[in-house]
Amino acid sequence: MFAIVVIGLLMTYIVRCPCERIPGSVLSGVEVKDPVSDWSFANATGLCQIQVQGVIPWSVNLNCMADGDGALYLSCSVCEGKYWSGRALVNSDARVRIAGQVYPVRLTRLQDAKTLDAAWLARASKTGYGVGELRPDHWWSFAVVSR
Repeated sequence: MFAIVVIGLLMTYIVRCPCERIPGSVLSGVEVKDPVSDWSFANATGLCQIQVQGVIPWSVNLNCMADGDGALYLSCSVCEGKYWSGRALVNSDARVRIAGQVYPVRLTRLQDAKTLDAAWLARASKTGYGVGELRPDHWWSFAVVSR
C-alpha cells in the first residue's frame, strides 16, 4: 500500500507540477516547433514554466516577459544558487511553457546593465512590481530565443 501511495505521489509530481513553489519534471503541452521571433504574447499570461536538464528534467514557475521589440526574458530574484538557473548556465538548452504551449529555447544570462535594465522595465510593465525602482543586483535575467 505504501508503494502505491509513493508511486501515485511521484506520478502527480511528474505530470502536474510545477505547482506554485513545488518544482516539476517534464513540461506537458503542445510543443511548438516553429521558431518564435516575437514573444509579445507572453505578456498576456501570468507565470511561465521553464524546464532545464539536470540528472532529470527540472521545471519551475517564474516570471517571463517580453519587451517592446518582442524579445523574451525570464527572471528571478536572488537567483544565484537556485537549481534551474545553475543548470541553465551549464546547459543553455531548455523548454519554456507559455499558456499551455511548450517551446524549445536557448537561454543566455544577461550581464550588461543596459539589457538587464530593459528586462527589468519589461517585468515592471507586465507585473506592476518594481515600477520606478532601481533593479537590484541580486536580480538575474535570461534572454530566451527559439532553437
